[in-house]
Amino acid sequence: MEDSLVMAFDSTQQALRAEMLLEYADIENDMFPTPKEITAGCALSLQFPAAELEQVRQIVREEQVEIRGIFQNNQGRYELLVQPT
Repeated sequence: MEDSLVMAFDSTQQALRAEMLLEYADIENDMFPTPKEITAGCALSLQFPAAELEQVRQIVREEQVEIRGIFQNNQGRYELLVQPT
């Protein structure tokens, strides 16, 4: 997925819940192992198009999804874009 962001979680339950909510909102997403550069309590992360950031933030806020943060991959370095909830 080109030009994408990564959402990391503290628990598998929250990762699966977020995947379901994004799919329900017709937001393309891929679940994959959390990159080792991102410290997270969960081994799973979601990748989604950067263009959907505001809608994803709204879903996370309204549905009270607990995230570790939303990150952007910048040449192998993950930069935090959205603080944990």
